[in-house]
Amino acid sequence: MKKVRKAVLPVAGLGTRFLPATKAVPKEMLPLVDTPSIQLIVEECVGSGIEEIIFVSARGKSSIEDHFDRAGELEALLEKRGKTDDLSRVRRPTEMARYVSVRQAEARGLGHAVLCARDVVGDEPFAVVLGDDLLDAKVPGVRQLIDVYEKTGTGVIALKEVPAGHEHMYGIVDGEPAGPRQYAIRKLIEKPAPGTAPSRKAIIGRYVLPPEIFPILAETKPGKGGEIQLTDGLVTLCDRHGLAGLEVEGRRDDVGDRAGYVVAMVHYALKRADIADDVRAGVARLLAENPAKK
Repeated sequence: MKKVRKAVLPVAGLGTRFLPATKAVPKEMLPLVDTPSIQLIVEECVGSGIEEIIFVSARGKSSIEDHFDRAGELEALLEKRGKTDDLSRVRRPTEMARYVSVRQAEARGLGHAVLCARDVVGDEPFAVVLGDDLLDAKVPGVRQLIDVYEKTGTGVIALKEVPAGHEHMYGIVDGEPAGPRQYAIRKLIEKPAPGTAPSRKAIIGRYVLPPEIFPILAETKPGKGGEIQLTDGLVTLCDRHGLAGLEVEGRRDDVGDRAGYVVAMVHYALKRADIADDVRAGVARLLAENPAKK
């Protein structure tokens, strides 16, 4: 079995929920304190054993590539001024992995975005990680999926249980228990109508997929919104080759949602020893000044 060495990060979206900020700044570059959310995703991948990051990008996203590239003038200035800590923080993203960028010329869906990486991935398994979902876990989320892939030899999708009544907001799976937190997937349903979901197990933005997904996506017809949906490809992959689901451990934050982004900001700030006390005190004052309305 080939090792999972590569991760595909689709970053071509417009980020319209964060306008006007995302008019000029990719949503993936919006910071959690002082670290862009896309860097947290890359750190998770690298911590999972990934060696190569493949950005599926679009026009206007060059700042993502710049963030993971060397900045000669800035580095020289920081070095000259003796700001070694800042220099280390600037260089770290550039040294974590190998980076490749491919273009998705048209917004044709997540399945199409993954298909755009076919030539770079080649004939080997790979991870797909979506930037809207952050996962803070002792064992990185992607690593949890790789461990299951290495046991089963089938594609693996990350799952989280969502509150009752929220199923229609997610892709939902139906499956048989196959081990601790693990399922053999029978069915995938994209945003089921209220009251029709077979479970509360929702797909979140982590996948480890075999190369067989590429010919499947190439033959997948456009679905909802005229886009090639990754979920449609996964349905076919499940039928032909099997598919596992893993209810991943760790805290999930949806930074594609404005309220979720603010909550994530507080969460990651409280993990920082240099500012946690000030943030905690500030949040307490805000809550006291703005009590919940009955």
